[in-house]
Amino acid sequence: MKGVILAGGLGTRLYPLTYTTNKHLLPIFDKPMIFYPISTLVQAGIKEILVIVSGPHAGHFIGVLKNGKELGVEHLEFAYQEKPDGGIADALLLAEDFADNSEICVILGDNTTDAKIKDSIDSFRDGSLLFFKKIEDPESLRRFGVAVFDKDNKLIKIEEKPKNPQSQLVATGLYVYDNKVFEYIRKCSPSWRKEIEITDVNNHYIAKGKANWINLSGFWSDTGTFETLFLANSYWAKKHENR
Repeated sequence: MKGVILAGGLGTRLYPLTYTTNKHLLPIFDKPMIFYPISTLVQAGIKEILVIVSGPHAGHFIGVLKNGKELGVEHLEFAYQEKPDGGIADALLLAEDFADNSEICVILGDNTTDAKIKDSIDSFRDGSLLFFKKIEDPESLRRFGVAVFDKDNKLIKIEEKPKNPQSQLVATGLYVYDNKVFEYIRKCSPSWRKEIEITDVNNHYIAKGKANWINLSGFWSDTGTFETLFLANSYWAKKHENR
């Protein structure tokens, strides 16, 4: 299995911090943010990784990541998304040649987690595997894709940024896909945000009965807002102190 890290976008919610560099290179305690998703993949045994970048600071990644060897990556590639506001799925389409018909594990570049996913990766066969996390704060829920279940607790869809969330489980930005993912991306139309939404891709898998999900264990936080950036820094600093 190969890994894809989505590290594009403009990071507008973190202005002025992102005036001078890409969001995914901001520090989380003692490491650049992108080191965390790389570590998640490498610990799962995924050592061939594509990093998809965009925006005016895309070149900064080369100096930080180099060839990836220092981080345990055996083969590192970069791809450039020409439209930084095109959406996550639009960026993922750039990984088609890299995937070369193999399964891929996709993680957003602003995800920090200490969850161990190797067993889930090793047991994956086909379809998709979606990692969810329980969030109790209603306002925070509205920033994510939220899982919707029927009366038998069967996943029936993911609702993107709902005004009235129907569960407390959110899509974390960590997904495993078979090679049909690129076919499904091409079937998606731009949303009201004019983006190709990864939620629509996941809903294709759900509609086909090819989506499994698990609750991500351990700590997880995105770092797309000042509040979650602070939360992640605090967690990893405290974890370092308790070693």
